[in-house]
Amino acid sequence: MLKLRTILLSILVLAAIVVAKAQTTADSTNQYMLMPLVFDKQQSPSGNPNLDDEHPSGLKVENGWIKNARRQWNWVNDMRYKLMIEHPELVRYNEQMLPKPPEQVIVEIDPSTTELSVATGIVNGEQFKPVDRREVKMHNWLHTFVGSLHGTQAYISNNWYQGGENNLNLLGDIQWDCNLNQKLHPNWLFNNTLHYRLGIATAKGDSLRSYSINEDNFQFNSQLGYKAIKNWYYSATLLFKTQLLNNYITNTRDLAASFLSSGELNVGLGMTYNYKDQEGYKVFTLSIAPLSYDLKICRDIIKIDPTKFGIEAGHHTKHSFGSTVEMKFEWKITPSISWKTRFYAFTDYKYVQGDWENTFTFSVSSHLNTQIFTHLRYDKSRPWNEDWKYWQFKEILSFGLTYRFATK
Repeated sequence: MLKLRTILLSILVLAAIVVAKAQTTADSTNQYMLMPLVFDKQQSPSGNPNLDDEHPSGLKVENGWIKNARRQWNWVNDMRYKLMIEHPELVRYNEQMLPKPPEQVIVEIDPSTTELSVATGIVNGEQFKPVDRREVKMHNWLHTFVGSLHGTQAYISNNWYQGGENNLNLLGDIQWDCNLNQKLHPNWLFNNTLHYRLGIATAKGDSLRSYSINEDNFQFNSQLGYKAIKNWYYSATLLFKTQLLNNYITNTRDLAASFLSSGELNVGLGMTYNYKDQEGYKVFTLSIAPLSYDLKICRDIIKIDPTKFGIEAGHHTKHSFGSTVEMKFEWKITPSISWKTRFYAFTDYKYVQGDWENTFTFSVSSHLNTQIFTHLRYDKSRPWNEDWKYWQFKEILSFGLTYRFATK
């Protein structure tokens, strides 16, 4: 019984909608019937169209109220045109003789007296104050600054069944990009990046110090190019990197690394491919330098073994000539997920050195995010390791704050 009542109620509602639509159509048709006769073009009576035919748009007309509306409209249109043909004296206007629209008025209000004043006249631009249009200044240099502070923390009670130690890790990251605006200088490519990454961790296992440095990398990259064809540029590249702070071997006072120990400088000449989509979601850069110079530096060879950095014992530097390849790709996968990768390789045709870095960022808000950083390194100039051979690997999972500032 309840289903029957529901069906009947639905039928009544549908019928009411159809009647309302038909009444609205009829009212608009009747209003059009009483409008003044205006001759606009020569036409022929529509006659009695077949309302079962398809609409020009391809829509099959099946609803009864649509058929009635079309029938009424055609009837009114035929009657008006027939009246114009048989009694042309009743046609008041045509398209060329339509009267001018009524004059516009200007309404002003006086807040002190709460009165309105109406002034007749045609509204034009002179009656309004011009809009203060500020000139948009184009910058020759586009700056982007990104700073982040991420951390991981673990507390373990002294009776934890698996053992372990409390630890706290902090990772700071600062990057400043200064690039030439290619909209103003389309034939030039000049990109500069200054990047510093510092990671500090509590060192419970070190009896001499309470913290250790697990990441310390200062790096400067520069690309200068002149357009050759489409997205290709004749280019010169420069890379310089070192660490800034002292780092010690656990439970000893022996230095593991310090400023310019090690350091690396690479300069190359070749071609650069640069691509960026219109939305800015994907940025790809590939630099190939067949002619490249590489300099390895170890400033302190007394406290630090230079052979760990591929430099011969007793020497501060090592010079090499070869080829360099560097690839960078940034992809904003979704508004909250992004991926940034960098691949770098140098060879003097005797040994190969390469780095592959990946950073995955998962944004919680505009300033909170989680990052996964991986760094795979291959250096054949370093001593052989039984477990990793010439490979080295680092992975960091962190959560924290990020601030970004950019000029356009």
